Amino acid sequence: MRYSASHKLETKEKLLQSSSESAKQSGFSTVGVDGLMKAIGLSGGAFYSHFSSKDELFASIVERELGQSLARLGADQDRGKLERCLKHYLSMAHVEHPGSGCALPALGAEIARSDIATRQQAEHWICRLQQSWARILGSDSLAWAILSQCVGALVVARMLASPDIQRTVLNSSYEEIGRQIAGPRT
Repeated sequence: MRYSASHKLETKEKLLQSSSESAKQSGFSTVGVDGLMKAIGLSGGAFYSHFSSKDELFASIVERELGQSLARLGADQDRGKLERCLKHYLSMAHVEHPGSGCALPALGAEIARSDIATRQQAEHWICRLQQSWARILGSDSLAWAILSQCVGALVVARMLASPDIQRTVLNSSYEEIGRQIAGPRT
């Protein structure tokens, strides 16, 4: 039985959504094609009508997730909105729910080990986010430093077992970023 083009697009979108959440929650390399397809109620063989390989799916996840991160964290921001976004980013909710959060802390190591095309794609989106923050902050280096600190703080917080220490990492990072954004005191 042939499916309509819209059904195929809907299925591909469900696969991308489900695979993105799974990858951010448990890592992309931990689940095979059959598991990814089973999560949306289809057989593993149906995967290849949407993607030629698991690597192609990963590249699509990276593009989708980093594009969404740019939309949430970068576009149409002013300094006040950026500070509110950073407060949400450096939150326990983000630590506890990686599947619905930013792909960088969850998938950064896997992106670093992926092929050059996927890494270049990630670089494109990360640079766009950094450029957006640099316009708001008036500093390229400050934008890179804050972007790196946010991702790193989330990675460290997720590595820790104690919620109290996780909160300390997040709050300390947010306070330091606030000082960096405020600039030198006179």
